[in-house]
Amino acid sequence: MEIILYLSVALIAIAFLILVISLTNTLKSVKTTLDNVSNTMEGLEGQLQGVTKESADLLHKTNQLAEDIQKKSESLNTVVYAVKGVGDSINELNTSVRKVTNSVSSELERNQHKISQAVQWGNVIMELREKWKQKNTPTESKVETTEQHEHIQEPRSKEKKQRVRMVQRARQ
Repeated sequence: MEIILYLSVALIAIAFLILVISLTNTLKSVKTTLDNVSNTMEGLEGQLQGVTKESADLLHKTNQLAEDIQKKSESLNTVVYAVKGVGDSINELNTSVRKVTNSVSSELERNQHKISQAVQWGNVIMELREKWKQKNTPTESKVETTEQHEHIQEPRSKEKKQRVRMVQRARQ
């Protein structure tokens, strides 16, 4: 029975030895796995720091872009207000031109008779002037003057007709 006891103790020792060797191999495998996980985590930490830095840079650039857009929007508002001011000025100018046109038109209508009289007086004065010139010219050049007068009289009568037409139009 003692032998059985020694054999049992030896068998237990061998089983314990196999257990220890098996645990050692498992622990080595776990250690290798944990080392790999540790390296992976270090790599992820580095990448995470890079992503964090890039995110911060991107946020900074986004803020700068937002500020730039705000400034340009304000500048554009200034331009829009200036253009609106020009449009208002043009409208005021148009209104003023209409008022002046209406005023001139109404004055012309009111003074139409006076204008036609002034044109008629002008025609009379021009005819008197021509007659005065004819009387005061020397007799030797009267032949020439008569010939010139015939040539001149025709356009002058045309001018007179045009003036008469203008007067008639003004009366209408």
